[in-house]
Amino acid sequence: MGNLLKVLTREIENYPHFFLDFENAQPTDGEREVWNRINAVLQDSENLLADLQSYKGAGQEIRDAIQNPNDIQLQEKAWNSVCPRVLRLKQFYEFSLRLEKALQSLLESLTCPPYTPTQHLEREQALAKEFAEILHFTLRFDELKMRNPAIQNDFSYYRRTINRNRINNLHIDIENEVNNEMANRMSLFYAEATPMLKTLSNATTHFVSENNTLPIENTTDCLSTMASVCKVMLETPEYRSRFTSEKTLMFCMRVMVGVIILYDHVHPVGAFSKTSKIDMKGYIKVLKEQPPDTVEVLLNALRFTTKHLNDESTSKQIRAMLQ
Repeated sequence: MGNLLKVLTREIENYPHFFLDFENAQPTDGEREVWNRINAVLQDSENLLADLQSYKGAGQEIRDAIQNPNDIQLQEKAWNSVCPRVLRLKQFYEFSLRLEKALQSLLESLTCPPYTPTQHLEREQALAKEFAEILHFTLRFDELKMRNPAIQNDFSYYRRTINRNRINNLHIDIENEVNNEMANRMSLFYAEATPMLKTLSNATTHFVSENNTLPIENTTDCLSTMASVCKVMLETPEYRSRFTSEKTLMFCMRVMVGVIILYDHVHPVGAFSKTSKIDMKGYIKVLKEQPPDTVEVLLNALRFTTKHLNDESTSKQIRAMLQ
């Protein structure tokens, strides 16, 4: 795989440690078919994030319409402002469905026998990088969504107006694009604080249940190995020095946090249990050693989007570290 992809492997405290080349990994012939499929999805991710970042709600138009229910012009102005925004929200939702399929395809490749998950990640670094890209996108999407309450406000107004029109037997063209069934599914998606992460955790859980002949450990070990790899690269100067961009360090941190949260949602006892293969104290320590302004959002993700943090089995020390 060349010098850049040379694997330096060692076992410390039973956690896998090796360098994963997030900057330069290229698909081998064996990876190419799956890589092409995943890459076709990820190619749209940056444009989608830019679109979400620039999303400005129709709050003023909606307020004017609500405060003046008999003013037809204001009702039309609000409706005409909301409809194109709802079509953008539909694009985001449809992308989540594509991402769900992409993740399941990746998991199939990275967990199948005869190789262990660690061997897969070592041997198929381009696919591991695609997995990391999905996690990185997911956290960035959810960060932007959480900071933009206008999204749910716009969509709620759309649904109320559609329902009122339906009661009055009015049909509007946009219903051909966002009908009642689609609106219901979008509503469930945007009701989540972290909708893309929820999509990934559901996809991973579904993958595990659908492949019941595959031990769940194959999937959870893939997740814990990815977390360990990111942690080692962040705390080992030899590895950090290989990265040519500071952005790769933030990429590593986001991927590490994303995969821990995913593990916590998928593993029966979660990431915070003593029996977990996630070294939670070590991960939190690594994050807290970084500049606070870069990691606070990631620490918040561990505080508020994990499933098992508040379980009785979670140690007081770990809870204190995240306070």
